[in-house]
Amino acid sequence: MFSKILVANRGEIAVRVIRTCRELGIGSVAVYSDPDRDSLHTRLADEAAALDGAGAKDTYLDQNKIIAAAVASGAEAIHPGYGFLAENAGFARAVDAAGLTFIGPPAAAIEAMGEKVAARETAGTAGVPQVPGSKGAITTVDEVVEFGRQHGYPLAIKASYGGGGRGMRTVWNEGEAAEAFEAARRESAAAFGRDEVYIERYLANARHVEVQVFADTHGTVVWLGDRDCSVQRRHQKLVEEAPAPGLSPRLRQAMGEASVRLASAVGYVGAGTVEYLVEAERDAFYFLEMNTRIQVEHPVTEETLGLDLIAEQIRVAGGGRLSVTSSGPSPRGHAIEIRVNAEDVAEGAFRPSPGPVSTLRVPVRPGVRFDGGYDTGDEVLPYYDSLVGKLVVWAPTRSHAIERALGAVAELQIEGIPTTLPAATVILNHADFQNARISTRWLEHEVDLPALLPAPGVATDPDDSDHPDHADQAAENDELLDRQEVYVGGRLYRIPLPAAPTLTAVAAPSAAARNGTAGRRRGEAAARRPKKAAAGTGALVSPMQGTVIKINVKEGDLVEEGRVVLVLEAMKMENPIRAAIAGTVTSLLATPGLVVSTGTLLGEITPSAG
Repeated sequence: MFSKILVANRGEIAVRVIRTCRELGIGSVAVYSDPDRDSLHTRLADEAAALDGAGAKDTYLDQNKIIAAAVASGAEAIHPGYGFLAENAGFARAVDAAGLTFIGPPAAAIEAMGEKVAARETAGTAGVPQVPGSKGAITTVDEVVEFGRQHGYPLAIKASYGGGGRGMRTVWNEGEAAEAFEAARRESAAAFGRDEVYIERYLANARHVEVQVFADTHGTVVWLGDRDCSVQRRHQKLVEEAPAPGLSPRLRQAMGEASVRLASAVGYVGAGTVEYLVEAERDAFYFLEMNTRIQVEHPVTEETLGLDLIAEQIRVAGGGRLSVTSSGPSPRGHAIEIRVNAEDVAEGAFRPSPGPVSTLRVPVRPGVRFDGGYDTGDEVLPYYDSLVGKLVVWAPTRSHAIERALGAVAELQIEGIPTTLPAATVILNHADFQNARISTRWLEHEVDLPALLPAPGVATDPDDSDHPDHADQAAENDELLDRQEVYVGGRLYRIPLPAAPTLTAVAAPSAAARNGTAGRRRGEAAARRPKKAAAGTGALVSPMQGTVIKINVKEGDLVEEGRVVLVLEAMKMENPIRAAIAGTVTSLLATPGLVVSTGTLLGEITPSAG
């Protein structure tokens, strides 16, 4: 067993690994970027090492800095968590070359499964069913168009070295191919450091089910249950559960056995997840990808099997045997995980909303756990993903677990930032979810979140409409009736127009400024609300805090309604901003690289005559 482990990550997963190390009596070393200096994972670790810089590329993706920190600290092993360098074969080799242990699979297995096109070939050899896809990485938009003509639409362009929905775009027709191809490559490069992409036929009404596999160095390879991850928006999972509901025993067994064959074929060691698209009514499944790391949603497997998968990873990396030696152990009860992200879900927008957490209180009740990366007074930073934490519940049955999850969501108190908890309530209460009638497109195409989630400040209880506070809110909302309409990712949102056409550069707040900021946010936001701004002007307004990474037009250009005018990157996701009206671009105030706040005026379109 190791005496000290460096955790090459941040946020929730870093906290999770550090806490398991403490339970095992192993010293922990955190690493941190400049903005993360006072973050929770650095406070909990036994030691912390600085990675000079702010962005992921200069810190958590810098292999040399991380390995140097491990060597300097005397750590014997590095745990990569998920994301960042977790599925980077070059990093795994560099760790080994430095005389350290990489807590993950061998570099060769990461290479075989991490490069998604090669993984498809290996899966085919192992007899794992799969959907049609390109035979290698694609380099031109013409290849996308040709694939669509051969196999039909929709299709998916996906990052060859990525996962988690980043670097993925769904293409519904030939006209969307060019923009989707460019966006997938950009997002892949930003998230994973490589821009290679490939194509697969997109199964529009399938479920997303994954199988947990584990292997040790003593020849044991097992599958440890399955999880359903079909509730997604923009290919990002929101709610996961185990076991996956509604699968036949034959289908469950077949997926598990296929996953073991695939892991065995690449000499896998450690924790891995094989993801499938499933048509349960046909008892059919198709290989999607294999993630050569611990998954975000691993706690639901832990809760139903009574395991600590992080401890299993550490034990196996140290040469020990798995504690479970037989595949397909029977799950005990049912578990549900709700991802809590710093996003504003008002009107179904899911706008990234970083900022200070003024209050975070976790419910204390049976069968409830919260794996979080923040505490009261911490800052959710704009440089990284929006995950605040994961609310996990367990109960003897699925219906009981849903009921318990609804109670826990209601009691989880997070103030200072908007979160996705209101959307979770809608999802858990929906009859389709409760009856497991879901697919990967269900949330975005069957659930009318804009109608179910009110805009900020709107009283939802009609009996409270005469309350003085609510009367003030109603007056403010009357003044917000004149809004800018903007398309983000193909959906229409209404954003209050700014009081004046100013550009705002956003800097990361200092740690010292946090405590005084959180309490003033609501009052300052109200003070900044516009007063009767003119509607229908074609103003291009930022719907979120982010960085302008691409501008597709210039002043004087004619644009059609719905055209992508510019692209914002926010918390590692690209957000296309489309023209809400047809007309002429009369001004552009944004430039590539500019960091903007919500409501910033980016430009203006003058409506076409007639």
